Amino acid sequence: MAEQTNLAGWFEIPVTDMDRAKAFYESVFDLHLELHTMGPQDMAWFPMQEGNYGAAGALVRGQGYLPAQTGVVIYLTAPEIDATLARAQAKGGRVLAKKTAIGEYGFIGFFADTEGNRIGIHSKQ
Repeated sequence: MAEQTNLAGWFEIPVTDMDRAKAFYESVFDLHLELHTMGPQDMAWFPMQEGNYGAAGALVRGQGYLPAQTGVVIYLTAPEIDATLARAQAKGGRVLAKKTAIGEYGFIGFFADTEGNRIGIHSKQ
């Protein structure tokens, strides 16, 4: 029998202005993204640790990568939703939905980033 794992293994958030998007996500989530070029795409990788919970991912600028508020939604983990939404708004994003309880699974909220993507955030508290 194959090893059991969560299905999501990688995510990509489309951007049109890599410098702006990188600065936005670094500020909102208090982290550093590493710049990489992979073929024709410019990428900024979120920090990742092999073997830990959650999927790794990157901001991506390139042909076929178009920011949107419709379609697939990625939920990023944040220790405190209200503070994360406030930082997103202060850095040029828009709050789309305030902190909302989802029962035993914690809380979620949504913002639009500086590129126009709808991003979900999740917290246990």
